[in-house]
Amino acid sequence: MSNKHIGSDFNEFLQEDGIYEEVNDIAIKRVIAYQLEQEMKAQNITKSKMAQMMKTSRAVVNRLLNPDNSSLTLHTLESATNALGKRLSISIV
Repeated sequence: MSNKHIGSDFNEFLQEDGIYEEVNDIAIKRVIAYQLEQEMKAQNITKSKMAQMMKTSRAVVNRLLNPDNSSLTLHTLESATNALGKRLSISIV
């Protein structure tokens, strides 16, 4: 019995199934949401306060912190990181 996935890595498996991009996007969004939430906790910032600091609505902050919502703009990410006194760093590798 030969298994075509033996010896391949998980990324190759996802690419063969045609879901790599979708899974990768979800993973990136979950990491971003987690990092922002942890920084907000560290600075004792509520969602309402974060919205005020970003000059936006609490609904936008809720979408930003929702790990399953991948519809983010660079403007929103930059606004959030600036409000937290951080810098957004994006790289192409």
